[in-house]
Amino acid sequence: MRERLLATEKVKAIDWRDARLYLLDQRRLPTEEVWHACESATEVAQAIRDMVVRGASAIGISAAYGLVLGLRARLAEGGDWRAALEVDFDVLAASRPTAANLFWALEQMRERLGRLKPGEAPLAALEAQAISIHQSDREANLTMAQFGVELIRRYQGNPQNLLTHGNAGALATGGFGTALGVIRAAHLDGLVECVYANETRPWLQGSRLTAWELAGEEIPVTLGADSAVAHLMKERGITWVVVGADRVAANGDVASKIGTYQLAVLAMHHGVRFMVVASTSSIDMALETGDDIPLEERAGSELLEVDGRHFAADVEVFNPVFDVTPADLIDAIVTERGVVERPGAAKLAALMSPKRLH
Repeated sequence: MRERLLATEKVKAIDWRDARLYLLDQRRLPTEEVWHACESATEVAQAIRDMVVRGASAIGISAAYGLVLGLRARLAEGGDWRAALEVDFDVLAASRPTAANLFWALEQMRERLGRLKPGEAPLAALEAQAISIHQSDREANLTMAQFGVELIRRYQGNPQNLLTHGNAGALATGGFGTALGVIRAAHLDGLVECVYANETRPWLQGSRLTAWELAGEEIPVTLGADSAVAHLMKERGITWVVVGADRVAANGDVASKIGTYQLAVLAMHHGVRFMVVASTSSIDMALETGDDIPLEERAGSELLEVDGRHFAADVEVFNPVFDVTPADLIDAIVTERGVVERPGAAKLAALMSPKRLH
């Protein structure tokens, strides 16, 4: 399976080369493929805020490379580079509040700086750590794809209709994707009749990004309006909803793209299984429940404008980017360490136990 997935790889969102970070500008897909060059931590943070790069894992990876850029500048300035680098840590941490991978990646970079040996070059060490975070995410996605497809096959071995929301594909990760990684693997195993992708308002990640990724790999995909989901589940025989996550609380509650919560409620009513695919870097054991997850809200203009043109009534706007799906609506959380079915606090604690790594 791993080799077949590697052979299908076509899309990437992050490229580190020539001491620069290049990000595929996801605001301009699918009509244009434009790469955005970042040369400083501030530029990376701005790219994250402006949605040039999005998706929990991709944000974390980009922030890690952003710190490498920041360290290079601090070393060139001279003086106390460690103290100066704290500004870059803070700027990057403030770029998006919900994605756990962002804070996990920054902590990994901070921890690596803390392990510098006498005479070791800090820039080389930090760059190697960022590259490792990037590569590890790709490997985790490959492992999750295998776990997820085994779960789908276990419940039904015939070609199935799957539903996804948002974009949890190669564009949102270091490669292959979380939810879309599972869907890709299921397609390779002949388990996919059709993938239904929600448009995912207001940024249209489903219609612009997910549909583009799947169509590019010749995976059958049908786009639907977010408001058509209940009818779709009733009429089209959906067997699984497969989504990604931006943060998972210790009890298994999941923060994901806005609209995911209502999908889980509808899935339970229609007898559709619900799968969340997320690396363990998205699991925040410091947060007891989903109520503790900070949920980002963005500008009202995202709902009132299209391509900068105002089209709606001038009213107050509620524009949350994420919602929280309670654990009791989730059939399985798929991670690179294994699958947690009917997730709860005890099962998540067992998954994240250090003993699990040995």
